[in-house]
Amino acid sequence: MNHDIKTPDIEQIVIIGGGAGGLELATQLGRRWGRKGKAHVTLIDRNNTHLWKPLLHEVAAGSLDAGVDEVNYRGHARRNHFHFILGSVCDLNRDQREVVLAPLVDEDGQTVLAERRVRYDQLVFALGSVTNDFNIPGIDEHCLKLDAPGQAERFHRRLLNAFLRQDRARAAGQDQQLKLVIVGGGATGVELSAELYNSAKVLQDYDLDHIGPEHLQVSLLEAGPRILPALPDRIAGSVITELGKLGVKVRHNTQVVRGHKGALETKDGEMIEGDILVWAAGVRAPNFLKDIAGLESARNNQLMVNETLQTTRDERIWALGDCCACPQPDGSWVPPRAQSAHQMASHILKNLQRQKAGKPMLAYRYKDHGSLISLSRFSTVGSLMGNLTGGSMMIEGRIARLVYISLYRQHQMALHGVTRTLMLALIDRLNHAIRPRLKLH
Repeated sequence: MNHDIKTPDIEQIVIIGGGAGGLELATQLGRRWGRKGKAHVTLIDRNNTHLWKPLLHEVAAGSLDAGVDEVNYRGHARRNHFHFILGSVCDLNRDQREVVLAPLVDEDGQTVLAERRVRYDQLVFALGSVTNDFNIPGIDEHCLKLDAPGQAERFHRRLLNAFLRQDRARAAGQDQQLKLVIVGGGATGVELSAELYNSAKVLQDYDLDHIGPEHLQVSLLEAGPRILPALPDRIAGSVITELGKLGVKVRHNTQVVRGHKGALETKDGEMIEGDILVWAAGVRAPNFLKDIAGLESARNNQLMVNETLQTTRDERIWALGDCCACPQPDGSWVPPRAQSAHQMASHILKNLQRQKAGKPMLAYRYKDHGSLISLSRFSTVGSLMGNLTGGSMMIEGRIARLVYISLYRQHQMALHGVTRTLMLALIDRLNHAIRPRLKLH
């Protein structure tokens, strides 16, 4: 079944993946070309809504209600003059220039939509990444991951139930600790560790007064010599100090080789027990991207692109964000970060405009604007790049927190514009005043 296009003479631009970069690109193309009938812009995603991925640890801990902050693709597409198709890509036909979508099946196993084919003139892969379990036995079966809102909400339900059990046990006189083990010392693992202590503190105000942060035992395991390897030593050191104050047990050089029910086995044979096990170590592109339709891919399934962000074997196909491998002149690779996806989306937009105007396309150069790590309400630390000193500047505390929040506001402005973003910020303040401080269901 083909996805019929009403105006086949108009250029068909198809974007696969509605993450930060993909949705921003679809929005900007819709406003510039879709509204004026200069192009037919289509976004494909397997979910109905979008949530900024750096917020998933807050959804998991209950600090954020995904239902309040998520963006509905269909509603957003209508406002911004592009089209949305719900579906998962299963194949690509480069000769016919068609994307193949797998049949859509509901929870009861009934087929909602049969296999579909979507024609394209320009195709952009913006699929993001998934957690890499490195094929370690038992990890997929026994560990929770935080790749998508559904997984974060599943973690949140498990967390609430665990808190309820432990609170009741302590009320009955049993001296128990709620143990959580998080594997991966990157931003997700570190930020989730801190957010859990905030959740434990807030729950005391909602009749779970037998369990608090002092009854929470979080172990953060990192296979390498230190957490946050992408950040300067002084920032990682500051984060370790803050986590230690909260009660997080940070363990370096701890390689997990097998997952079990309720425990993780290390290379040294140690069994680290936990009521909830979380895997947040490393990322990779989805498996189906590996060598799809003969396109060149990297070791972790990323599509290889040249300096214009077009794939190396097909100039009609582009890639951005975590699912693309983009080399830089100094021999480095663009890191899988939200700011990379934002920059790449803006660059592809610029190159598509130049291509349409018959101008030479520009080479993409990654600009590192620094990194920030949020330790919930307790602290925020990080570095800003390209400041007046010409290097990096470490910031922390209230200023760092404001900058951290501003990153999300910038994403919202790219999607909604300044006026709507100000309205959303006001709504957030009102929700903070009238809603519970933690999602309790």
